[in-house]
Parts: sequence; C-alpha cells; structure tokens
Amino acid sequence: MPFPSLQGLTRPDGGAGHLWPRWIVLRAVGFIYVLIFAGIIGTSQALVGPHGIYPVAVFFARMRAEYPGSVDPFFLAPSLFWASTGKGMIVALEWTGLAAAVAVTLNLWPRMALFACWIIFLSFFSAWGVFSPAQLDGLMIEAALLCIPFAPAGFRPGLGRDSPPRPIALFALRWLLFRVMFESGLVKLVGGDPHWRNFTALDVMYETAPFPTLLGYLDHQLPHAYHLFEYWFTFLAELVAPLLAAFGGRRARWFAFGIWVTFQAGIELTCNFGWLNLASAGLGFLLLDDRMIAALLRRPEPADEGRPPEVTGRRVWSLYGLRVALGAQFCLTLVYFGLHLAAARGVGPEEIPDAIAAPAALFANFYSANAYTLYSRFQPVRHGVEFAGSNDGGRTWRPYPYRYIAQQPDRICPFVAPWYPRFEAALEDTDPTEGASQFQGRTALYRAVAVRLLAGDRDVIGLFPRDPFSDRPPAMIRMRYYQLAFTNLEGRRKSGHYWRKEYKGEFAPMVYLDERGRIVSSDLSEGDAALRKADYAAALAIYRRQYEVGYPFAGFRLAYLIDHGLGVRRDPEKALAIYADLAARGEVEALNDIGLCHENGIGVPTDYPEAAASYRAAASRESLSGLYNLGALYAKERVVPRNDLEGLTLLLEAQRRAVGVDSVAVYVQRDRAGYVKLLEERMTPAEVAKAGAAAARRVGADDPLGTEP
Repeated sequence: MPFPSLQGLTRPDGGAGHLWPRWIVLRAVGFIYVLIFAGIIGTSQALVGPHGIYPVAVFFARMRAEYPGSVDPFFLAPSLFWASTGKGMIVALEWTGLAAAVAVTLNLWPRMALFACWIIFLSFFSAWGVFSPAQLDGLMIEAALLCIPFAPAGFRPGLGRDSPPRPIALFALRWLLFRVMFESGLVKLVGGDPHWRNFTALDVMYETAPFPTLLGYLDHQLPHAYHLFEYWFTFLAELVAPLLAAFGGRRARWFAFGIWVTFQAGIELTCNFGWLNLASAGLGFLLLDDRMIAALLRRPEPADEGRPPEVTGRRVWSLYGLRVALGAQFCLTLVYFGLHLAAARGVGPEEIPDAIAAPAALFANFYSANAYTLYSRFQPVRHGVEFAGSNDGGRTWRPYPYRYIAQQPDRICPFVAPWYPRFEAALEDTDPTEGASQFQGRTALYRAVAVRLLAGDRDVIGLFPRDPFSDRPPAMIRMRYYQLAFTNLEGRRKSGHYWRKEYKGEFAPMVYLDERGRIVSSDLSEGDAALRKADYAAALAIYRRQYEVGYPFAGFRLAYLIDHGLGVRRDPEKALAIYADLAARGEVEALNDIGLCHENGIGVPTDYPEAAASYRAAASRESLSGLYNLGALYAKERVVPRNDLEGLTLLLEAQRRAVGVDSVAVYVQRDRAGYVKLLEERMTPAEVAKAGAAAARRVGADDPLGTEP
C-alpha cells in the first residue's frame, strides 16, 4: 500500500469499506459526462465539423504534413480521429460517448463505459484546441481514467461487493481530490498575483470571473470585510481542509468534506464554471467511507467488503501493471505541478532539466495527469469582444447577441452551470493585453467565426441566440472589444444596468465581401507599416480605400493624415467632415474628435460651447476620452459659468474609470497636463473631498455626467 502514513488518502481507520462513496462518485462522473457529450453533440458541427470554425480534418491534415512518417503527431494529439475525420466519425464518436456516459450513470458495465468516455473525450479534446479549457476538461479526462480501476467489475455490478476498490485505486482518486484542493490553494500563495498578497482577491473576482450570476453581482457589492471572510474561507477549503483530510481521522474528514462542499456550492451559485464545481464536490465523497455514510443516513453499513480478491496467476501481473501505471501517473502529477510552480516564479522552460522536461512533454497532451492551478492570477479588467455586421455599407452596425457572455449592460448571465457553454467560453476569456502568441490565436479564432458568419453558415449562426440579419445578410463583420465593470446597487436601481460598458477599439480586422463576392480582410497593417516608414502617400491610399469600403476604423486614421497634411495637402475641413460621418455611423470616439476640432479651431472656428457639447455627448456614451476632455475644458476655464467642482469631479471620475493598460487609460491616469492638480489648487479641501465623493458615486452608479436626480 503506497504512502501508508497518509491515512486519509489510503484506507481509513477501522477497516470501513468504500462501496457507497464509490457508487456516488461514479454516478457523479457519469452525469457530468452526459452533460459533456450532450454539449459536444449540440455544437460539434459548428466548431469542428467539415465546415466548422476549426475543422478536425484540417487540423489532422496539417499534423500529418508537418510530421510525415513520424509517431510524434500521436503524442501531440492522441485521438481516434487519426482513423477518420469525416462527419460520420464525429457523429459516431459523440453519440457513442453519450451512450457510454449514460451507461456509467446507470451503472452498466462501468469499467468499459468509463474507458469509452475517457478515450472519446480525449479524442475531441486533442482536436479542438481553443474550445477546450485545459483544467476544466483535463479534470474529467483524468477522473475518467482513474475511475476505470476504481469501478466495480461486471455488467451490472450494483454496489460491487464482489470487487471492492483496491487501495491503490482509492489512493489515486483521493490523490486527485487532494491536488484539486491543495494545489489550487498553494499556487495562490506562491503565484505572485498581488490580489492574493493584499487580500483584495475576492473584491475583484466576481467582476472578472467567467459568466458571473446575479448572486455574483450581489456578492461583489458586499463590503471588504465580507470579502476578507471569503478570502480566508478559500484557504481554509483549499489548504487546511485537504491537510486535515490526509492526516486526520473521520472527524477531520467530515470537517474537510463539509467545508469543501460548501465552498464549491458557493462558487457554483455566484459563477458559472461549467461542471468544475459539481465535479469537485462529487469527488469530495471520496473523503467518506461506508461507516460515515451509514451514520449520516442512519442506515446499516453495507456488508464488510473484506479484502480484495486474492491475486494469483495473471491477476498478479495485472496488479503489478496497475501499480506501475498509477505510480507513473502519480510521479507525472508531481512533475506537472512543479513545472507550474516554477513558471509562476518566473523560471523559464530552458531552465528545466531535460530529464524532467522530456517525459513531461511526451505525456502532456494526454491530460491524464494534470496540475490544478485555478485562479492563480486575475485579469486586471473585464474585456469582451462582440461581432457586429452591416448590410448597408457600414452605415449602421448590428451586434450578434451572446447567450451568456456579458455584453448588454442591462443583462446578467443566468445560472447555466453545470452546463458548459463551450463556444462562448472560448470567446469570453479575451484579454487584448495578453502575449503576442496568445493574442494571435485569439484573433485567428474571432476571424474564423466572422468568416463563417459572413458566409451564412447556419450551424455557426445557430450558436448565437438569434440572427440579427433575418432581412438581408451582412456584407461585412467587424470585431470590437469593450471593457466592462459592475455598477453598484444604486446605479442598478436607477439605470437598470448591471454593467458599465465602454468600447475600446478594434480587436481584429474587419472581414467583408469584395466586389467579386470573396471574403477578404480589412487589414490595416500594411498602412501602419507604411506610416512607420513615413511613406504617407501609401498609408493614405490604404486607409482611404478601406474607409470607402465601409471600415470605420480606417476613417480615424485617414482623418488624422488629412488633418496633419501627411501624404496630402492639409485639409482640416475634410478631416472634420470624416469625423462627422463617423459620428453619424455611431462611432462614439468621433464625437470626442469633433469636440477637439471645435476646441482647437480645426476645420471650424473655435467654439468652446460646441466643444463641450461634443465632449458631453461622447461622455454620455461611455467615452473615457470625452469625459476627460470635458473635465479639462472646465479646468482651462473654457466653460461658462465656471464650475471647478464639476470639472474636478469629471477628471477624478475619468481617472477612476481609467482601468487597464490601453493608451487612453494610461493617458488619463498620468494627467501630464496637470489638470487635476490645477483644479485642486484653486479649491478648498472640503470642495476637493466633495468632488472625490461625487466621482466615486457617479462611477458606481454608471452616471458619467451626474444626471441622477
């Protein structure tokens, strides 16, 4: 028996059996696999079908081309799709997987059914890349594999009294549970995210968590003292509870079980992490034994399971083989977690010895031994990207609504867990400040979706709750990213909004149908490259052509070149006309640019009231630039009557809203012109304090111009 000192991870004291805990855990695993394969059936053709976003046929063809005559592709993508990638194979595997999941749930031939769940789900996981979150799917792949030797033998085994779980199989699953609990807590301490060091993690978690629910929104509104309680409860569940379960007796395991299930239930109610919390709570029953469950239900304990069947002949070799396999899996789990900790501490891959890196890389893509490092870091702000199409040459744009992703200010995500919206989850985790390779992968995903929408693919359009172009299909699709933050309860009551939403720019180039009906991209990179080389004529031609196609983003750059006389005779009036056209198309930042023109006499005589009106119109539609420039106009005493209190309130509000690392947010935060200091020097301390309080109230109430009664 391995690690006999870890009493809670191996056979518990008193010789009690594990028939009921095993029965419960296997039913939970089976139920989750039913959800998994039901989700695959509903979306597979749109995601990885022959005409899907990322066809499996294309993926495996590329793998064969990159590694001709090599076995490396199998280890990089272990999958049954190596045999065939056609639509028939996809349908056959997903329905076979669902049948196997139902069989596990109904306790029919559990070992074979679990093997089918493992290998089929691994096949899909290996093939669809960004649509598989590694830790969420990896948990179920590993759980299914470890449940195979844990499950009872036979076609209809019932409780499996004739084939009780072997201690090593019980240890392997309890070790999985221990890692899910303990590793997640440990990485929070050593991962380096400042929110865990300064005790503010739970103050920001719900605002940036995937698909937060109404309860998550309400939890976010609670005071820091309550979030501090949640902070310590998190470490109680993820660090203290697993240690008590491993080294304590039954009372300690009861305590660990109660804390763990309560913790998972709380997360399930406030955030939609798919089946993660249900699976984690289900695995928590591994902490119990038959005697504990019998005492809880006040029912007789099942007949003593006794010792496992005596091993002789071929069974000896089977047992040795099982020990070797689970021992190797145990070692790999230590390696993978060590690598994650090293990466969290800034250790690069080149510093890892080959003796460790080689076997880790060989089996990494089987995801049957994993590290669990959930929420080791937080996104600084919540971003989203939406698809918007136009069928009138870019004059008006209609967004494609999401089912669950935070997009509409007046809508909060419904309770969907343990269901996992795989398509939207892949889109939801978007950060425009991430590394170059991750960013390129994200933009490739969004472009692939946009191309399928433009092509009128009904499977992909069906991933959205409704088609906004039921009248006439779009001829262009753009992808704008936006920033979201929770409103407070006062703002929710007055505006009906859960979110403050601010558009930040273009996430990926627009795609459109050219005059020949081909799908092409409005990539401005060539124009930007020409601009950097001071080849203004070439840049101007590219921006003008894209603007005439209907791409609004190109219009801003075109107006800038025309206003500054770069590559063309300076024509401020024409630049202002472009900004006016962009504003008519609904581009909020164009209102801010019109305000700059009126303030500085660009294309029109200087007109401060008109500048203030344009800035105010932009600010009312969540333009951070408009809000800041309006406050600056007050600071420069360009607004009549003079109102320093309002000006400072606007500037402080802009700074509170300036979260993130985009250029506008950084500019507002730095306030290099010193407008905030200028106003503070003209005001009394009481007035400064009043402005700060008003700014905080407006930010929380989503009321940028103080229009609340």
